[in-house]
Amino acid sequence: MKVLLSGNEAVARGAYEGGCRFAAAYPGTPSTEILENIAKYKDVIYCEWSTNEKVALEVATGASFAGARALAAMKHVGLNVAADPFFSLSYIGSTGGIIIVSADDPGMHSSQNEQDNRHYARSAKLAMLEPSDSQEAKEFTILGFEISEDFDTPLLLRLSTRLCHSKTVVELGERKEVPVKGYEKDIKKRLVLPAHARLRHIYVEERLKKLSKFSEQFEYNKMEFNDKSIGIISSGIAYQYAKEVLPDASYLKLSFTYPLPFKLIEKFSKNVKKLYVIEENDPFLEMEIKAKGINVIGKEIIPITGELNPSIISEAFGKKRKSVTIKKMPSLSPRPPALCPGCSHTPVFYTLNKLKLTVTGDIGCYTLGALPPLNAIDTCVEMGASLGNAFGMEKVLGEKSDKKIVAVIGDSTFFHSGITPLINIVYNKGTSTVIILDNRITAMTGHQEHPGTGKTLMGEDTVTINPEDIVKACGVKHVFTVDPYNLKELKKVIKREVERKEPSVIIARRPCILLLIRKREVGKPFYVDTEECIGCKICLQLGCPAISMKNEKAYINELFCVGCGVCAQLCPIDNTMIQRENDS
Repeated sequence: MKVLLSGNEAVARGAYEGGCRFAAAYPGTPSTEILENIAKYKDVIYCEWSTNEKVALEVATGASFAGARALAAMKHVGLNVAADPFFSLSYIGSTGGIIIVSADDPGMHSSQNEQDNRHYARSAKLAMLEPSDSQEAKEFTILGFEISEDFDTPLLLRLSTRLCHSKTVVELGERKEVPVKGYEKDIKKRLVLPAHARLRHIYVEERLKKLSKFSEQFEYNKMEFNDKSIGIISSGIAYQYAKEVLPDASYLKLSFTYPLPFKLIEKFSKNVKKLYVIEENDPFLEMEIKAKGINVIGKEIIPITGELNPSIISEAFGKKRKSVTIKKMPSLSPRPPALCPGCSHTPVFYTLNKLKLTVTGDIGCYTLGALPPLNAIDTCVEMGASLGNAFGMEKVLGEKSDKKIVAVIGDSTFFHSGITPLINIVYNKGTSTVIILDNRITAMTGHQEHPGTGKTLMGEDTVTINPEDIVKACGVKHVFTVDPYNLKELKKVIKREVERKEPSVIIARRPCILLLIRKREVGKPFYVDTEECIGCKICLQLGCPAISMKNEKAYINELFCVGCGVCAQLCPIDNTMIQRENDS
């Protein structure tokens, strides 16, 4: 049976067919759908949203210790979080096969950097596979478990955004039931004390030699000879782009990309006149090949930044692509990304901006609070950094600063990486004010459960962990829960807490508006009494997509309005913004 699957769906299918028993992840675009689709096989695969990527890899490692095939999935920056267990796991190896999926994001469609995680395979000295379409994504997941077990190695399965989300034809197979081997104590393998690790490092170097030989014979590393005047070495989705632009060239398609098959590369290079490497982001293949003394052209013509596509490759090779005539559309005004109408983050950022506070930000929907007209966030580094950044600034600037500092962090991000820096603030006698933007879900990546939602990935009821309890357990004495829709109270609490000489946490709680829309629990929309409106445009300062100007008066698109009433609180003229009493 053949079906259309995205790369993420195909990895999930490969986990099912490959006998996977355990899968864990923290949601992050472009990897999120892997675990969401594995959850469809929850009868045979235990799956979970872990609190962060480090935990996801640690629990998957534990499953491997017990002899089960296990998978941990994350976006590229998630592997930074999981790097500590990742490197130790290379020394430990596998009992049950273990795959770490890294979904890279060339072009930074939804990420704070454009790192190339192929370097992780080289640094940790473990095996890496790179599929170029959905069929290979499925097959390489199955093969990954086998390679992991055969060579006692973790395996890095490296995807990229375009592969994760594009759909190609996949032939489905049956599930292979692989018995759980069970746990047998082996401290020289799994307990990486220095005395044990020194021996395991020797093992890792020997394993690399065996993997190199395997790479030479790996069936998906293959030569395709056509016009031998041009030879192209490529991997992953870049191979598909190259084939589209240069179908008549000769190709060495690499799928087992660490360690590389240098004998195969040398053989290919001797059979072509001019050799090129086409790869996204860093010159990973190019530098490895050049280090072996093989002359190759790569980043001289292929961009090192951004996502590749056929047009970019065409331009690099001086080829003209056939132009496509597109019917001209009416000119539309550019609109930057914006928070949803009625988003509970909006009044928080409006208030922070009006109070002229310095705001250290974090990763989530709320990062959009940095954009006009809210202009509220000053920094964004990585998950959990807002608290550490605020504390560091506080310690350096002290009371001499003319601006107060506030850290903002989402509920899911707080569970992910916000607890330890909060403890650091308390322990080191900080006075920072932290606002937890609690919308009761992991919203940015499409509404995944987390420890504060009371549900697991598999849909089971579980304990609801409230941020208030965690915050108090961290030693914070001053904890306040506010309704962000109540602008007067919100402003009062923030103004008071930034002056406090002790740490304090404000929890701004309102469910994500999309959750409420799904449950049909939104309020009646507002409309503008144009006779009363003075056209002052104060309501526009919210940046709410439902509000605009029409004939120099405020206008509310009632199809967008969710009845939050924040704009009515801002309006300087009473009874200008009025809530509908019925659906008419």
